[in-house]
Amino acid sequence: MHVLILTRDDVTTLLDPGMLVDALGRAMADLSAERASMPARIAARVAEHDGGLFAMPAFVPSLEVLESKLVSLFPHNLDTPTHQAVILCFNPDNGTPSVLMDATYITEMRTAAGSALATRLLARDDATVLAVLGTGVQARSHARLVVSERPFDQILIAGRDPEKAERVAAELTNDIGRNVEAVPDIESAVERAQVICAATHSPQPVVRRGWIQLGTHINSVGYNTAGREIDAATVADALVVVESRAAALAPPPSGSNDLLWPIRDGAIDQSHIHAEIGELVAGSTTGRTTPDQITLYKSVGVGVQDAAAAALVLEAARQQGAGTNFDL
Repeated sequence: MHVLILTRDDVTTLLDPGMLVDALGRAMADLSAERASMPARIAARVAEHDGGLFAMPAFVPSLEVLESKLVSLFPHNLDTPTHQAVILCFNPDNGTPSVLMDATYITEMRTAAGSALATRLLARDDATVLAVLGTGVQARSHARLVVSERPFDQILIAGRDPEKAERVAAELTNDIGRNVEAVPDIESAVERAQVICAATHSPQPVVRRGWIQLGTHINSVGYNTAGREIDAATVADALVVVESRAAALAPPPSGSNDLLWPIRDGAIDQSHIHAEIGELVAGSTTGRTTPDQITLYKSVGVGVQDAAAAALVLEAARQQGAGTNFDL
């Protein structure tokens, strides 16, 4: 059995972020149209570290990709990434394992690409200020990718640690080539923005309805089984879009407390979810209907997104002859 090994350096070189947003959109449309197969993710918990190991398989026929990602989430890591992952691809014709690739960078980029896609479909065309909440890997990737979707004049960085926000802003200033500013508190950043990317592990809401301008679009990718990063009032007032209704509303470790808790408490019901993002891509459902509407894309991360990224990496690897072959 021959298996191609693609290292983290290989994947980082091969994955084109500019192509990823469009590829992810096609995969999400396939998921919503039931052309893709994707069960809910499962997890083995490591309670003493508030972490776990998640399995996320998917088959996307249009991409000719059958794969499964194994990703660990250890949110208190300091010297290593909080998310670390590998993807194993199988031949969709006979089920033979064919490619093993590092997926830490894929996880980082496909999550941000989902928010970039949602910003394209839901944010106002005249949005000029982007607020990124968080100071980790996802905050950085969101700042780099989401700016491609709107002509933002200013990017605000805010987190629970102002010193970390200052460091992230300084790092991004050179990368983005736009005005990047560290804001000393999250509330101020939210109040000033027309697009918000929340990428935190906060158990308490970092986006609250009283802080939000009318017409704001919010991307929320934070995951915390002990809490939520968007308050119930914001969810109730927003037009809500998800990757997959089944995934977003599933019990942990798949679903989102940001939606499950307001449903539990009677603030909304399941019908409050307006659409899956794949339905917006396909044009079967409309998104924003008025300039003053608040829109919310709540992401939990789904396997077809990893498949879309893996497909791009595989195609580039074949074209460039990248990677190392091993016999198992």
